[in-house]
Amino acid sequence: MSSSEEYKRQIMRDLAQGNVESLDDAPSGDVSQEYQSFDDFAQRTTPSQRRQMFERSFNSSSIPPSQMEPELQKAIANIKPNERDDVARAFFKHLKQRGLDERHLEQQLGLSTHNPNRMSADDVSRLASFAYHNHPDIFREVLAEQPAIIKFLSNPIVGAIVGLAAAKWLGGRNK
Repeated sequence: MSSSEEYKRQIMRDLAQGNVESLDDAPSGDVSQEYQSFDDFAQRTTPSQRRQMFERSFNSSSIPPSQMEPELQKAIANIKPNERDDVARAFFKHLKQRGLDERHLEQQLGLSTHNPNRMSADDVSRLASFAYHNHPDIFREVLAEQPAIIKFLSNPIVGAIVGLAAAKWLGGRNK
């Protein structure tokens, strides 16, 4: 088992035992806000709830590009093809609202296509990396809309950030 996998398991054990950092608006023990797994969390939270959580806890300057880019590549390669299409579509939608059109991004980033249905995992990774570096707010927004990426991030630093954010939702379990 990799040290990264063990680290994630330790975070989840700590969270399950109530060993969490206190956040200003921690839940009050409302059972409806307790989640059994990441998939449960992703299905039961709204994009708005995830957006608020990431705005408070996910700071792109805290994770250097040398660590984040390989993580994004691995994560995007592991998500289902239809989810990868949705991620690409979401990035294009938000970037287009900033005046960046798909064809221009295709050329600028060296993508094989601007069609989300035909993009490779490498293409989507380049798009995600571009957003992470140049438009961190769009990156957070897409994470909130398409949480499948987060499930496959394994770097302990990323895990810690996601763990802190998850503590808000899981923290009331043992109180």
